Amino acid sequence: MSIAAPAAMAQMSPVGLWRSIDDHSGEARAEIRITEAAGEVNGRIERRLGQDAKPDEVCASCRDERKGRPLDGLEIIRHARKADGRDVWEGGRILDPENGREYTLRLTPIEAGKRLEVRGSYGPFGRTQTWVRVQ
Repeated sequence: MSIAAPAAMAQMSPVGLWRSIDDHSGEARAEIRITEAAGEVNGRIERRLGQDAKPDEVCASCRDERKGRPLDGLEIIRHARKADGRDVWEGGRILDPENGREYTLRLTPIEAGKRLEVRGSYGPFGRTQTWVRVQ
């Protein structure tokens, strides 16, 4: 019983490989690898899955040092930290490589860590996507 408890707790973390799903078509768009170091989680596009994904595509809309960098391997999640006493990671930023904008980020594992609510906000406006854990 004590062996299963740590495994279950690990799943209530955003750390791992996730598949993002397009809001409109419902198709898988990319796989994002989220890692943790020094109490912060960061995430990179591991690979894009869309039919229109070009292997040599770069972030033309990015406004910082990521401009012109390949989309595959691009860091899109930065500096989120776990909220005290809750299974929520916030305070970081998420990049939308399609428009180059960064948004305030909140990550919330749901369904025993099988899904991840990814909320990007700009002021009072925002949107939530649900990503699926890749096993």
